Amino acid sequence: MNFDYTEEHLMIKKAAKDFARNELLPGVIERDTKSEFPAEQVKKMAELGFLGMMVDPKYDGTGMDAISYVLAMEEISKIDSSASVIMSVNNSLVCWGLEKFGTEEQKQKYLKPLARGEIIGAFALSEPEAGSDATSQRTTAIDKGDHYLLNGTKNWITNGKNASVYLVMAQSDVEKRHKGINALIVEKDMPGFQTGPKEDKMGMRGSDTCSLMFTDVKVPKENRIGDEGFGFKFAMETLNGGRIGIAAQALGIAQGALELAVNYAQERKAFGKPIIEHQGISFKLAEMEAAIEGARLLVYKAAWLKDEGKSFAHASAIAKLVASETAMHVTTEAVQVHGGYGYVKEYHVERLMRDAKLTQIYEGTSEIQKLVISRGLIKA
Repeated sequence: MNFDYTEEHLMIKKAAKDFARNELLPGVIERDTKSEFPAEQVKKMAELGFLGMMVDPKYDGTGMDAISYVLAMEEISKIDSSASVIMSVNNSLVCWGLEKFGTEEQKQKYLKPLARGEIIGAFALSEPEAGSDATSQRTTAIDKGDHYLLNGTKNWITNGKNASVYLVMAQSDVEKRHKGINALIVEKDMPGFQTGPKEDKMGMRGSDTCSLMFTDVKVPKENRIGDEGFGFKFAMETLNGGRIGIAAQALGIAQGALELAVNYAQERKAFGKPIIEHQGISFKLAEMEAAIEGARLLVYKAAWLKDEGKSFAHASAIAKLVASETAMHVTTEAVQVHGGYGYVKEYHVERLMRDAKLTQIYEGTSEIQKLVISRGLIKA
């Protein structure tokens, strides 16, 4: 593995950093407080090519590698992880899933506008009774000849309110269990499709999360991704890549919190000197830095394996587990370094701590990552 950034990597990193500081930082606290979707900022992300980063240029993407994507995700997540999760879902789950497994017609119709950022997508797997146990799908897609009749509810769907295209997993043959699940492309304006109220969340409040309700929605057969019964495998394969995006997000949250803590520790004085000169604080910061660097290597390794066309599922689970746990630890310590100031919104670290928690939960909880990792050990 080459640890040097290419010139293109450095350009992407700088572009993402400049965008985050110039476009996302102003108003980020207000958007969090109001639970406001960053619509204008998302449009600008699209203009920069951040919504279809790994999509082949023939489908109007920017054709970058996974390392570039990770670098951009990290920089944006330092400032606004609500914006970065919108980017992550569109890139890792929706665009990648369509490009990897979709038909040429599906790519022309859906992937191109998604890659351009003219529309954004959502990935609908979780249900009220199917979170970590994704095999227990209650949403049904009954075969009606030239279409499927879709009924059911999906929960916790990122981009739920603002998406135009949804990749929905649904059960078509209960007796076949997970082998009877299909992946369907659903458009927002299809009759019978509704979105629920926006969830009032602890963190990542700018990202819109809601339930989806399907009542006799007619989904054309040509909107099925892959063969009959391919839906569960599609979801699992797609989530493997998605975990790299969330691991990069967690890494960015942790790095952002550390930078804020270091800056504060150099300015804040106690007992006649900056608190960074007190061993209790300096050692804490050193431990935070060490944890982040370890997580960074794991995240970059998973992205590198993906770029090399090698198996990356095991590595992405490790990266997601370690990076999310690191984010939670580092942000909590960053609040502690700030003392009472860390508990107020003006200093940003309390928001990063709230945001960090979700990285331990979505796209596979930390417990699910441990299950995936342990199964990999058994197979070895």
